[in-house]
Amino acid sequence: MAIRAVPAQLLLSRLMAGLLIFALLAPLFAQGTPSDDKIYDLVRQKLANDPDVKGGNFDVAVKNGVVTMKGTVQDEHAREKAEKIAKKVKGVTGVNNQLKVFGT
Repeated sequence: MAIRAVPAQLLLSRLMAGLLIFALLAPLFAQGTPSDDKIYDLVRQKLANDPDVKGGNFDVAVKNGVVTMKGTVQDEHAREKAEKIAKKVKGVTGVNNQLKVFGT
């Protein structure tokens, strides 16, 4: 049985086709989980737009999907609402609510 040589051009074209397919499909799979930067942006935006929470003086950090909030808010309702808002953001895996009520 004779072994046929496969032209290098054919191998190269198949390799390029495979790379193109990978390049087109990889972002679709990656879209399932937002990055920490995206989560940060969404949490900050939602907190800023909420009338019960906005005006609070606090920082937000995100690491591996876990949102940490530190600082002060006006009352316990705002503290609880901030946590609830953060938990609803896609990609958030947990919330570390270190917010303090102003004056306590």
